[in-house]
Amino acid sequence: MKKLLTVFAFAVTMLMGVQTASAQQLSQDSDRPEVIAKTETAKITEALNLNGDQSRAIFRALVAKEVSYQKHVQGKNANSATVKANKEKFDATLKEAMKKTLTAEQYDKWLKMNN
Repeated sequence: MKKLLTVFAFAVTMLMGVQTASAQQLSQDSDRPEVIAKTETAKITEALNLNGDQSRAIFRALVAKEVSYQKHVQGKNANSATVKANKEKFDATLKEAMKKTLTAEQYDKWLKMNN
């Protein structure tokens, strides 16, 4: 009976460990808007030599764009007029945020990086 309880306790412990590992994997999912925005912000910060305030503003703008894309653009018919209009609207919003945040020289460099 003791061996049966020991095996049962071991199985429960292992099961709990697997659930914890799965939860950690979910928090590091590369499809999350924050992860995508953080990667893009790091590239832009390095390329344009941004200060901390600029980096934070760019990160927020990129997260907003990614969230909007995932809700209204990704997985939808790319030829749909609604999807095209949404994509253009989100891109215009990002450009406006970039224009407000970056200096004229940095903005020109950013435009060249994205084209």
